[in-house]
Amino acid sequence: MPTALWIGRIDVSDAERYAEYARLAPAAIAAFGGEFLARGGKYEVLEGEGRSRNVVTRFPSMDAARACYNSDAYQAALAFVEGAAVRDLIIMEALD
Repeated sequence: MPTALWIGRIDVSDAERYAEYARLAPAAIAAFGGEFLARGGKYEVLEGEGRSRNVVTRFPSMDAARACYNSDAYQAALAFVEGAAVRDLIIMEALD
């Protein structure tokens, strides 16, 4: 079974509120086997508009990635994103 990636692109407008999401989300992600591959590091936009923050997280499977997103713990963290950021988040099967 292939692993899966969360690919998040984020523009933060309220850093203090978003910081609470960033504090809570890692535990929820880890509970489903998620591990950060890239998180807010240096990047370069080659095409398109891009966003100010980018995150790539690997999960053991598409099911695990989806279950994490829908979990009570992740949804509690996600509540702090509303009004604090604009995000794009996709789940994508990885090439293993």
